[in-house]
Amino acid sequence: MRLLVYPHDLQIGGSQINAIDLAAAAAEAGHEVHVYGIPGPLVDLVDQRGLHFVPAHALRNRPAPTRVAQLASLARTLRLDLIHSYEWPPCLDAWLGAGLVHGVPVLCSVLSMALSPLVPRSVPLVMGTLDLAQQARLRHGAEVWALEPPIDVAGDHPGIDGSGLRQQLGVGHHDLLVVGVSRLAIDLKLDALVRAIDAADLLGSRYPLRLVLVGTGEAHPALATRAGQVNQRHKREVVTLLGPLLDPRPAYAAADVVVAMGSSALRAMAMGRAVVVQGEAGFSAVFDRSTLPLFLRQGFYGVSDDAPGAARLADQLAELLGDEGRRAELGRLGRRVVDERFSLTRAAGILQGIYQQVLTRSTKPRAHDALVCLAGAIKLEIDNHNPWQTRRHSLYKRSLLAAASEGLWPPAACRPSSS
Repeated sequence: MRLLVYPHDLQIGGSQINAIDLAAAAAEAGHEVHVYGIPGPLVDLVDQRGLHFVPAHALRNRPAPTRVAQLASLARTLRLDLIHSYEWPPCLDAWLGAGLVHGVPVLCSVLSMALSPLVPRSVPLVMGTLDLAQQARLRHGAEVWALEPPIDVAGDHPGIDGSGLRQQLGVGHHDLLVVGVSRLAIDLKLDALVRAIDAADLLGSRYPLRLVLVGTGEAHPALATRAGQVNQRHKREVVTLLGPLLDPRPAYAAADVVVAMGSSALRAMAMGRAVVVQGEAGFSAVFDRSTLPLFLRQGFYGVSDDAPGAARLADQLAELLGDEGRRAELGRLGRRVVDERFSLTRAAGILQGIYQQVLTRSTKPRAHDALVCLAGAIKLEIDNHNPWQTRRHSLYKRSLLAAASEGLWPPAACRPSSS
């Protein structure tokens, strides 16, 4: 099979790493695999995996006419049998180019927490959780599978040594290190990052605690300001923004506890670390036997309905920081769960079966789908370039970042009504 894998971008992120890992597994199974995308830091990982990288045109429109045309050309020159896209913009690019023009089957993986209506209804789907797959089947027109984020359990294991990073950070043997590895983004991430900093603030006078956040993104300046305020209050470095690491395993390995969501939580579990899973609106829960069924169903993420946020997270961290035996027990449980359910080998085998089903059951693209999705995408682009909409969005983002930097959270625009 000649396969082209199209991640939504090649910046450092869990979804993109998953896409590259699964592409490498397909190549190891004997398939001809190409990775297509706008160049970014993860091109180095593509090269390390021995995969052929095809740079995409960097036009930011969604869909991008230049990428649609480029994919139509690649479908012909590479004689592609299948395109595996991740999220709706790559899916729409591939479907309009290679799908409509050359009839190449397109599979779309959605690891976001909702299915966009801009994914054509005739495109088969892979959803990242059982709950999302069940919801998608109720309204999608093509076949839907569930495949949770895969973890390379051979590469991510409890034997990795994090002592060098602890030494680099000045974290002593008796100090307690909490680590978060995440894009410092506004969407989906900012709430959890702010609450982690606030929880460290609450605990900083009770424990020899250090919170280290690994990653970068547009929220970095605001989070750095908030972290600086915490450090100033405690007259020591309680919160550190370390920046991005292409290989974050030493950070996971150095941690006593990891705060995370999605594949980052699973990587920490694979490395035998106790994990507090975060989400939006103040959601957090310790991964243990009691929460395992919830996370297996909805994914390692959640949305709170009462949002006590930082105080709840601080209590959960305090429970783990004060009990080394429980941390070790949860680390063993997490490793076992990832081995049995989330290993890259298992996921790659499931995905190979999905590929075969897509190739044998592929349906022709429908013109109606094209009209509906194009109309929706064009409206989205118009809204995104509308000066009023752009200004509103910019003001909203600025209010979030201001709240993150000034110690006001959640910002007034996001607080629940008192009525």
